[in-house]
Amino acid sequence: MANWIDSNSKLQQMCDSLAGVAKLAVDTEFIRTDTFYPKIALIQISDGSQCWLMDVLGIDDFSALKSMFENPGQQLIFHACAEDLEVLEYALDIKPTAIFDTQIAAGIVNTGYCMGYARLVDSMFDVQLDKQETRSDWLARPLTQRQLDYAMVDVEYLHQMEEILSRQLGEQQREHWFAEETEALFALVEGRKDYQNYYQRLKGAWRLDARALTALNRLCDWREDTARALNKPRAHIVKDSVLIELAKLLPTSKGQLFGIDDWYSRSIKRHGDHVLEQIAQAKTDEPVELIPQPLPKVVSNLMREMRDSLNGVAQNEQIPQEFLCNKKELEAILRSSMEGHCQWPERLTQGWRQARVLPALQEVLSRTEVL
Repeated sequence: MANWIDSNSKLQQMCDSLAGVAKLAVDTEFIRTDTFYPKIALIQISDGSQCWLMDVLGIDDFSALKSMFENPGQQLIFHACAEDLEVLEYALDIKPTAIFDTQIAAGIVNTGYCMGYARLVDSMFDVQLDKQETRSDWLARPLTQRQLDYAMVDVEYLHQMEEILSRQLGEQQREHWFAEETEALFALVEGRKDYQNYYQRLKGAWRLDARALTALNRLCDWREDTARALNKPRAHIVKDSVLIELAKLLPTSKGQLFGIDDWYSRSIKRHGDHVLEQIAQAKTDEPVELIPQPLPKVVSNLMREMRDSLNGVAQNEQIPQEFLCNKKELEAILRSSMEGHCQWPERLTQGWRQARVLPALQEVLSRTEVL
């Protein structure tokens, strides 16, 4: 049975009782369906023997929790915690400093790459979890018994995981690998706040010319500001496909907007004038750089050779290949090489990857005649 925390006084009592605990398992439940920012509903905490379920909706003073979670001497054990860190910071102004992400650790010790919590529990303990409540309404009160059971299970195995994975990291002498990947995780979470050049992420944007891309850049920035201000998903403001079409057509009147597929008249009436204003202002903006076209098929064999080389490194190091270098990084290497000045992704030129991944890829490029 979990301890239900639904008041400021109960939260303070919980934090006082956990003040001397070195490691805490933590998870969060939140909803992000019709808002830009996540709505946090529940925080689960375990000390390895007891569980606390914190009803965020019934508490308005989280200072005690902030002090505990930001204490560098108290390690927080999460699984795949990028979104947890994001929601804790946005909703409660809490930025944990000492974390252990079991998903990252499992990848480094070759237990499995990017495994979900239930799958990792199954792999490590041969226990099958019921995950049917994952998408349930966590803002509803009272929570059902199935929801409560699900929430408790989400932190039940984290201490055991951390103990086993920490030992394996030590046995494989990969603690520094884990430290590097944890720092990269913090950087990833921080980087998600930056939405500059968001237009480059839109499907098909590479087909647009400089004038259209300049308009698309401004439209994306406007949509981002609007979505955050109204706390609505980007697609609820204007869909990606509509932004692409607007950049192609560069309309000058509101009447032209009603002919664009998949843009509803209600949205046009609300945002149409702002869109036209952004398009007009884009005419005086400094043109943005063109987005490179997809790599030609002629380099597909070279891409395969690079992956084969990485597979050899992965087998030798006993680590999932996906952990070494991702597809986006390989494409960037090939693209810059074709342009005559190979640029290596930063993470391949430092840390544990520098002595393992970089030489393998350099060897492949050195003997190719394609570039």
